[in-house]
Amino acid sequence: MRDVSLWRGLLGLEHTVVEGVEFDSDAGVLVVAVRPVARWRSRCGRCRAPARGYDAGRGRRRWRALDFAVVRVFLEAEAPRVRCAEHGVVVAYVPWARHRARATYGFEDQVAWLVTKTSLSTVAKFMRTAWRTVNGILTRVWADIKSRVDLLEGLTRIGIDEVSWRRHQRYLLVVVDHDTGRLVWVGKGNTTATAQSFFDALGPVRCAQLTHISADAAAYIAKATAKNCPQAVRVADPFHVVKWANDALGEVRLEVWRQTRQIARANSRGRGRAPLDAHEENPATQRLKILTRSRYALWKNPENLTDHQRARLEWIAKTDPRLWRAYQLKEGLRAILRLPSDQASDALTSWCASARRSRIPQFVDLARTVTDQRAPILAAIEHNLSNAISESVNTRIRLRNRIAFGIKDPDALISLLMLTLSGHTPTLPGRN
Repeated sequence: MRDVSLWRGLLGLEHTVVEGVEFDSDAGVLVVAVRPVARWRSRCGRCRAPARGYDAGRGRRRWRALDFAVVRVFLEAEAPRVRCAEHGVVVAYVPWARHRARATYGFEDQVAWLVTKTSLSTVAKFMRTAWRTVNGILTRVWADIKSRVDLLEGLTRIGIDEVSWRRHQRYLLVVVDHDTGRLVWVGKGNTTATAQSFFDALGPVRCAQLTHISADAAAYIAKATAKNCPQAVRVADPFHVVKWANDALGEVRLEVWRQTRQIARANSRGRGRAPLDAHEENPATQRLKILTRSRYALWKNPENLTDHQRARLEWIAKTDPRLWRAYQLKEGLRAILRLPSDQASDALTSWCASARRSRIPQFVDLARTVTDQRAPILAAIEHNLSNAISESVNTRIRLRNRIAFGIKDPDALISLLMLTLSGHTPTLPGRN
């Protein structure tokens, strides 16, 4: 095998001529002089269409390649500019690297693969590069993959949700395919404009193909959905419905706990002083302790309660009718979500009436919310659809963001999430 063929095989180069190899002892790097074969010269760096030469650019340029053992490797070649009929004056295409990249395909693909497995700072140290460079690589690799695949093709049932990726109310809007469980789109922000940008990317033809859209009760999602996909069935997430009831129940319990604490403080003889009868605890203090420990007993499903938690619920049923009524309303709403679709409508109507009659402000407000979201809730029961897949993807997004530990650019984070959760992770160089 000739030396040039050997070097071309070791570097994984295609459509490339190896002109020479030189070891720079001062810098401790291996420099390989290359050039594209005649067929791939004078082409646009963006569309790869043949183009007329413009100038010599900035002379010779180096691209970082995968290391040889402990030695860093660079490819060196001329970087002339060409005039493309579509894109204007751009740097000419080279077959070993992406447009505007300073590293080869193999180097960038390995970096992108490693970031999907470990932290960004670890990858930067392992590959001997800067973490800002890793951010740029993620964006370029995903843009390259995105240009070759269409994740929005064939969508019929989707879930839309938002997830916080950083402090100070910074959100990403996430779209998941219910049929495959894969992430298909991520946008910056949780506004109507963000939701509209997804439907714009989808296009009117594919919007008309959507049959079911699951989401929480966010008004901006409902507005964008109604505008672009009026034919799609909008489905509420049962998990969020139960969460509304748990939040209302938690507010009632906290209100009772605060009232009991005031009574206990009023009957107290002061800090550090024993009660009149040291062997008998203040009833209000005893009640306060039980209410403090009953939080999870009120939230948990009845079938998952422990014996101690059941005892606390029995105590609440005997001593606090208002809190017990709130608990029954919460469990009643949860039970409705498990009913057959032909029974759920009447049961939901009865539940709303019962919640209003309870005169518990938190559940009166909840009844109003449930009434506003009646159609999506009944659709979730009828079609047996929820946002569980979206919530699962959100959990993996939070985990991925925490593992990456260092990504502050939302575009780089979105690229990482798509590379990790869309089913299009780059392969390692030299592996099929």
